[in-house]
Amino acid sequence: MASTSQQPHFILIPYLSQGQLIPTIDLAKILAGRGSIVTIITTPVNAARFAPIVDRAVAAAGLPIRVLTLEFPAARFSLPAGCENRDVLPSFNLFRNFSDAVRTLEQPASELLDRVDPPPSCIIASQAMHWATEVAARRRIPRLIFDGTSCFTLCCSHSLQTSKIHEGIPESERFVVPGLPHRVEFTRAQLSGLFNPGAHLDVSEIREKIRESVDRAYGVVLNTFEELENEYVAECRKTRGGTRKIWCVGPASLCNTDDVDRAERGKTVVNNGGGDESLCLRWLDSWPEKSVIYACLGSLNRITPPQAAELGSGLESTNRPFIWVIRGGYKKEEIENWISETGFENRVRGRGFLIRGWAPQVLILSHPAIGGFLTHCGWNSTLEGIAAGVPMATWPQFAEQFYNEKLVVQVLGIGVRVGAEVVVHLGEEEKHGVQVGKERIAAAVEELMGGGDGSVERRRKAAELMEMARVAVAEGGSSFAGVGMLIEDVAKFASQDESEMRTTWKQLVGS
Repeated sequence: MASTSQQPHFILIPYLSQGQLIPTIDLAKILAGRGSIVTIITTPVNAARFAPIVDRAVAAAGLPIRVLTLEFPAARFSLPAGCENRDVLPSFNLFRNFSDAVRTLEQPASELLDRVDPPPSCIIASQAMHWATEVAARRRIPRLIFDGTSCFTLCCSHSLQTSKIHEGIPESERFVVPGLPHRVEFTRAQLSGLFNPGAHLDVSEIREKIRESVDRAYGVVLNTFEELENEYVAECRKTRGGTRKIWCVGPASLCNTDDVDRAERGKTVVNNGGGDESLCLRWLDSWPEKSVIYACLGSLNRITPPQAAELGSGLESTNRPFIWVIRGGYKKEEIENWISETGFENRVRGRGFLIRGWAPQVLILSHPAIGGFLTHCGWNSTLEGIAAGVPMATWPQFAEQFYNEKLVVQVLGIGVRVGAEVVVHLGEEEKHGVQVGKERIAAAVEELMGGGDGSVERRRKAAELMEMARVAVAEGGSSFAGVGMLIEDVAKFASQDESEMRTTWKQLVGS
């Protein structure tokens, strides 16, 4: 049964990946800062990853946030010890094992919630944690989805699901997505795995469970803001059948209001071996305003060594200052060998700053010297670039990233395409090899950073969106109001008597 306290008690259950954990911590701070009690449920390794950030929020601001852990059955599913996050899977061949292990967390999570005090008012979970719907239903409390995508992406997906226009079309043939406010074209090869599944791994069963869970959810919390994509927010509300089931609360990253918060965001005890933020900032201080290109392709970046060599060579040939974040473990040794054997790092020394591992992205993007962001178009990174007012060179890799590219380049007018044409599914990297050559990379950077009319207009639009984002999260703004309406809705649900609650639940989720 839900809490009847004046303070709603939100249970947050993020998917076990850094891309989900980071905005979930932001959401926890936002909700707790507005008077709600927040409990985050995750596994021990992931809890340790963000413990310093949560501890700081609790100690510095007195926010009512706590973290509870569930043991992760790694050995039972033939996973290495400590492999509790998708980002550290040693091989994509183990993804099915990882997903099966995540699925077993339902029972221990349910048992844990039986002991939580005060009782939970609501569960907000990643859509990938589809079992959270059943956990919430047994308690007759709302289950909300914290969706890590844009409303634009949700509208594209809805149109494709209902029209099925992509079916039967050759992989490289362009088609128009019907029913959208803008004319948007894709090829089937650019669609997300839901409509363009990879051959490497069949996850159709998992996707079906997620779809069922989404259909039964009480509502969706979105890390976006109304002014960014107002036509698509309205379209989402229309297709989901009621305005109060969509809450826009972003950009969540803007809850980090000082340099310490921005520097710590995403920094964990695991990835603390990345670039020294003070050294990076001192380097940035030495460059003129808007002169540096920041290149980072995300925490799940798995570009091949030959493609990484093209990226490095493209950045070098621009003769512009750059920061290049070299992520992860996919054939990392081969990439390092190329850097060493070709003398790349020595040639760009002083003009190029290489970060191996984690980077304080929000802090970097907010620095005045940054003039462009070469990005994979993951939604977290896209929204962080928008919140910082930085135009983007777009290089989508997989998932919904080609949708985000369309939003940035075509709808918002703040981006330049690097030139990737097909989704590279995880586990199929070698099949595609080099998608974009160094000449195209350099040309995209020059188009983005140059002084032509197009570049000036992109900067103007990016600056406007940055100001809109800041207004949205400030008191009186649309996202500030969205958070208030979310809390009010959950509190109202929790205050119902047994009969009212049963009726409301049946009306909203059909069970």
